[in-house]
Amino acid sequence: MTQQILETHQAAQEKSSSQRRRQQTRLTRLALTVTGASACAVIMAFTRPGYAEARVATTKTAAAPRIPLLDSLKGRSRKLRARFLSPTRAAGIPLLRELFGDSAVSRAGVYAANDIAGLFHFITMRPFADKVQGRIGSYRIGFFPSEQRTVRSASSGNPDGFLEVTARNQDTPISEHFRLRDFLTHDQATVWPKYLVLREPLVDKLELVLSELRRMGVPANRLRVMSGFRTPQYNQQGVGAGGRVKDSRHQYGDAADVYVVNGDRDWMSDLNRDGRVDTRDAKVLAQAAENVEREHPDLTGGVGIYKATSAHGPFVHIDVRGTRARWGAL
Repeated sequence: MTQQILETHQAAQEKSSSQRRRQQTRLTRLALTVTGASACAVIMAFTRPGYAEARVATTKTAAAPRIPLLDSLKGRSRKLRARFLSPTRAAGIPLLRELFGDSAVSRAGVYAANDIAGLFHFITMRPFADKVQGRIGSYRIGFFPSEQRTVRSASSGNPDGFLEVTARNQDTPISEHFRLRDFLTHDQATVWPKYLVLREPLVDKLELVLSELRRMGVPANRLRVMSGFRTPQYNQQGVGAGGRVKDSRHQYGDAADVYVVNGDRDWMSDLNRDGRVDTRDAKVLAQAAENVEREHPDLTGGVGIYKATSAHGPFVHIDVRGTRARWGAL
């Protein structure tokens, strides 16, 4: 009898081990497909087979093996905690459906994974075609420049889709220091869900800038996003002399206006420690962005310095448009 029990227990362990190996193999293939990287190893473990949380990514789930996630998913900074999948891209990854079910491809949502550093998220988008007469549902988006005229470059084309942000998933971490809600357009406060265009390289660059400030010996507790994505209809409201530009990169999800916050006040901090807050502090932040671009040319973009007004302190515009651009008191 004892021998039979031992054999049964051993068989159960072998079956469980075999299932884990098959799941890890599937996840390896998924990560390789998502990144397109030629990495030699990819291992990740989801919270449980088939688990998908499309509303909030902090739901308690059964314990999972904690195995290192493929570094290339985490970007240059190694601090990304999410990947955004357009409907076309998601549909081209059969394993996404296999692991999370049909909803991972057919419905926008946040699908949570677990690795050694904590939760990682695959976020599937609403297709661009879901925008009808400038809206998705009750949320006003407007019309992108390429819908109205011929644009100057491919980087100014229509986005692939929209991240659907709800009152419940808005706090989903997309990197070590940023959440979905940090990049939302500042209007339509009571309308949910909201829709967001955002590119991972921007978030990656902002994380690198924060790290670079610290490497430079500059106190930098938090990088505050004053303005992230702007829907075209919102951006249009400020177009004009001294205001927003018609083709603002904020409409494409690859730009953010930021400043460093070190205390309780939501205002640029005294980065150069001269006892005052002005554009010289913004220059310190801009220099960090310059250093990051020098180290990572693939994150090249715009850097602009803006003076303080009665409504806000000095800040720096940072983007990843793909070509170098500089303006302001640099």
